[in-house]
Amino acid sequence: MRLNVSVKAGLSLAAAMSALLIPAAGSASATSGSATASATSVAAASGSGGSVSVAAAASFDSKCRSHSRTYVLKKYYRQVPVGPPTFYTLRCGTKTWGWKHIKLRHGWNSTMDRKIAAAIGTGSPNGRGGYSTYLNQCPRVEKFRTILGTPGGNNDLLTAYKVDQPAVAGVAAC
Repeated sequence: MRLNVSVKAGLSLAAAMSALLIPAAGSASATSGSATASATSVAAASGSGGSVSVAAAASFDSKCRSHSRTYVLKKYYRQVPVGPPTFYTLRCGTKTWGWKHIKLRHGWNSTMDRKIAAAIGTGSPNGRGGYSTYLNQCPRVEKFRTILGTPGGNNDLLTAYKVDQPAVAGVAAC
């Protein structure tokens, strides 16, 4: 019980500090850098899943502002039958490929990150140069798709998005 009270006190303190650290939206001191730092510190203090995804997106934004389009933000791993796992990279990219494209066209949050990891890690090849996850039904319905291969490299994530359609037209009946 004592630990639970301590955690609640820490969360209350984090919420109070965030109110002091984050300037009002209309104020002259409301810059993206200070808001990002505050969101990151609050996320670290609170340990909440929602805040962390906001902080990760802000962190990726800042990294991509200060690095080139080929900068590697994250690696996703796929276990192969023999040998070490292969990895696929998420690079900053541009508005047509990579993280910037995914954020702009499909949205970026912790759920998108998890779906990409699941599709690459355990998904089935989709015939489009990537991996997909499917609903467990017959006929199979694709629910999430990744496509690999960018100007930065063949093992780079081009895009990732939600799909709701049968896997292949003309598939044999179940």
